[in-house]
Amino acid sequence: MPKKSKELSALSVAKIKETGRHSVGGVDGLCLNVEGNSRVWILRAVVGKRLDKDGKLKPHRRDIGIGPYPEVSLAEARAKATELRLQIRNGIDPIAHKQKQLEKLHVQKLREKTFKECAKVVIANKTRELKNEKHIGQWSSTLETYIYPVLGNLEIGTITKVDIAEALKPIWIEKNETAKRIRGRIETIFDYAKAMGYFEGDNPAEWKGNLEPILGNLKQESRPHPSLPYEQVSEFIQHLRQKKGISP
Repeated sequence: MPKKSKELSALSVAKIKETGRHSVGGVDGLCLNVEGNSRVWILRAVVGKRLDKDGKLKPHRRDIGIGPYPEVSLAEARAKATELRLQIRNGIDPIAHKQKQLEKLHVQKLREKTFKECAKVVIANKTRELKNEKHIGQWSSTLETYIYPVLGNLEIGTITKVDIAEALKPIWIEKNETAKRIRGRIETIFDYAKAMGYFEGDNPAEWKGNLEPILGNLKQESRPHPSLPYEQVSEFIQHLRQKKGISP
């Protein structure tokens, strides 16, 4: 049976100055590591097994940092070491677990991008793609006028199809053509957000089976093309023959 380290007091720990790793007792493997002016708590523990150079399974000993001393007191270090040993006993690798938590936090930070922030990137990309300055201007102006006041400052990862429908409803009937173009632009912005990992799931701005049941299709009025009274056709043809170029 391995020999237990002597359980040091807080005063004894404060007096440790010598470079090296010093067992403090209280929890198996808990040490104070001293290097120069740095003093850090470390838990030395076996976390599963690993293959050695001969391909044999060996205990996998790992050093798990608990924090600097004296910012982390002896009592806090022992409490944390006890918690870590409980995790290991339950089959959890504390280092891998911490890495996963950091990755989750990173993803969460990414999702804090607002709709407006994503839209600005998409508009910048469209500026390089589109040649027609009028179309480029319409992207910015329509979003600023109708969408930013409702969705602009919302985290894009939290926006739903209901939110988008609410933003479009005020202009869906009176300015239907404009509203349909804006919906397409919103869909493009969410495509970008999904590609970047800011948004997960189906695109909430999709039309078929998504926004269509909420907003509904409008009946399109048929508008006949303007025509020329047949009595004036002859005169018009004579007029065209006097013109140059292929357009007439």
